[in-house]
Amino acid sequence: MNQSRLTPDEWRETARLVSLDEADFPAGRHAFHREELMNFIDQDTRSAASATTPAPTAPARRRGFMRPLIVIPAAACSLAVIAAGVVTLTGSSSGHESLVAGPALTAQVGAGTAQGVPQLLNQISLAAAKKPAPTVRAGQYIYIESQVGTTYEKTVDDKTTVVSDGIHRRQTWRSTDGAKGWLIDPAVFPPGGGTIDHINEKGEIEPARLGGPSYDYLATLTTDPDTLLAKIYKETKGQGNSPDQQAFTTIGDLLNESMPPADLNVALFKTATKIPGVVLVKDAVDAAGRHGVAVARLDETSGARTEWIFDAKSYTYLGERTIQVRPHGGDSGKIKPGTILYTSAITVRQAVDEMKQVPSSAA
Repeated sequence: MNQSRLTPDEWRETARLVSLDEADFPAGRHAFHREELMNFIDQDTRSAASATTPAPTAPARRRGFMRPLIVIPAAACSLAVIAAGVVTLTGSSSGHESLVAGPALTAQVGAGTAQGVPQLLNQISLAAAKKPAPTVRAGQYIYIESQVGTTYEKTVDDKTTVVSDGIHRRQTWRSTDGAKGWLIDPAVFPPGGGTIDHINEKGEIEPARLGGPSYDYLATLTTDPDTLLAKIYKETKGQGNSPDQQAFTTIGDLLNESMPPADLNVALFKTATKIPGVVLVKDAVDAAGRHGVAVARLDETSGARTEWIFDAKSYTYLGERTIQVRPHGGDSGKIKPGTILYTSAITVRQAVDEMKQVPSSAA
């Protein structure tokens, strides 16, 4: 699969588009869900640039993804939406410099086993069912704070290195109806953040979907695992490297950057038991350094494994990690097994009354 590279100026613009789904389902996330989207943007940007200005000499290039492209294909369904200009993104990138590139994020690859997966997911769903249901009122915003990091390939003067944007704070606010949103992430927006509204040129709210859900939309979804899985397969057909991998990614995105209602949260774990190829990893570490047990699935095409990490005692969801397990190499051949392509740690998830309001627990 072709994985395009973008110049820094192109990256600043496309990163905001990529992040939109992650923040507003996310991408998801996620994952990295973005091969088709990034290829489209890359081709469109290059065509426009070649028609108006000469190509720059020896540009610095950065791999254009917020999560591993080969793992996160949820943006395919939003491609037409973004191309049509119906997603509003404001907040100028003028003068914005992305995070300074640091060393690649790496970790030891833990062994995965299919043994015990149904039991673990059953324990996770039982624990989720016992937790108090979140109180969310119409007109509120879902606030999610996390620590995130991405490893990518950076090319300067035809020399490619594998670097990361480091672990950093990410904050999102999304209205319950999906109309309004705000993202603060120094890898995506200038200081202070920018809007991630889902309103079209006519001022109408774009319909929510699995790849870009609102809290209100999630409250309408079935909680029957078989019916829910069938819906996921149907709506994500043609996305990702395989139907099963995309189904796993879609559920993971809902867990990572949305706040599913209590009944749906339980149903998502039951649904995951029905996806072939899911394994258990006894020790995985989130972006905050917290150890836990993971429910994971290997993308056979990319050789990367996406892991949902849970506290080993309380079974509370901690975060997500995508780690290279098999040789694949990316464009340069430098991405080796043990490279953490994407990592997150959810630190706060709560309903608040106003946009940009930070709960006292996160202050």
